[in-house]
Amino acid sequence: MRIGVLTAGGDCPGLNAVIRSVVHRAVAGHGDEVIGFEDGFKGLLEGRYHKLDLNAVSGILARGGTVLGSSRLERDRLREACEDTEELSRELALDALIPIGGEGTLTASAMLADAGLPVVGVPKTIDNDISATDRTFGFDTAVGVATEAMDRLKTTAESHQRVMVVEVMGRHAGWIALESGMAGGAHGICLPERPFDIGNLCKMVEERFDRQKKFAVICVAEGAHPAEGTMEYQKGEIDQYGHERFTGIGNRLAVELERRLGKEAKPVILGHVQRGGTPTAYDRVLATRYGWHAVEAVHRGDFGQMTALRGTDIVMAPLAQATRELKRVPEDRMDEAEVVF
Repeated sequence: MRIGVLTAGGDCPGLNAVIRSVVHRAVAGHGDEVIGFEDGFKGLLEGRYHKLDLNAVSGILARGGTVLGSSRLERDRLREACEDTEELSRELALDALIPIGGEGTLTASAMLADAGLPVVGVPKTIDNDISATDRTFGFDTAVGVATEAMDRLKTTAESHQRVMVVEVMGRHAGWIALESGMAGGAHGICLPERPFDIGNLCKMVEERFDRQKKFAVICVAEGAHPAEGTMEYQKGEIDQYGHERFTGIGNRLAVELERRLGKEAKPVILGHVQRGGTPTAYDRVLATRYGWHAVEAVHRGDFGQMTALRGTDIVMAPLAQATRELKRVPEDRMDEAEVVF
């Protein structure tokens, strides 16, 4: 078989581990030919690819980013591609396509699969917000990076009697903020799923200072927002890819806390540092398992599906199910976190 693989959307620790696994299983296990499309779906539509053999993926297991490159694709170009999937598949002599990506990539993959392209998806996102799987690779690494940052920031916050507001990724789901905030011992955690009360945050900080704990660390997801009427906050516009532009809740919250408390408050925006660098052992293993099972699904003809983790097992889930709704932090997990602080 001739199998194509691509990585699309934001980069994520573990992408190279999936690519490596796909090549090893397909080439060494089944005698397939594997080609890697450059820069995501753009490479697929523009016919830009190169052959991936065992030598090509040697030494990439622990590398961050993606050796294939990535990009985002305008929805109009994708719709046009869906009208010509037969010709696209014939020109590339493609027996199957394995796209690796998050919600947007899996939505695009479902559209291509519905249009007739033989697709098996692999879910990736540091946000862990794909509903059809218990875990996505990249999330464990991102939580580790954010946790280490809070561990380090606590010492400087305590030394200077400051409030540190640590903004982590998480547009619509606060899994990174929840788990890194708990692991890092944050004194407040703000999630997109539950609007925060600025008054309660101020009260918490004041009580800590009254107890001679003259510092605080607050972990806030980029998509968190205040309860209506509690503080001024402006929502961002929608970009060309359908994503909301966020206006910097970490900076805004730090300014508001300093104004209300009369205490120094510093924002720390972790940003893309959460996506980069070496994946954890957990993410390398999960990514490797996903790649192996994606190739097996191709050989079974399980198209229109994606790999998913259920408990400790890798199963297949319909792409349509994966993109139906985001997996958001449930109420009971938020209640657990609140008990800690």
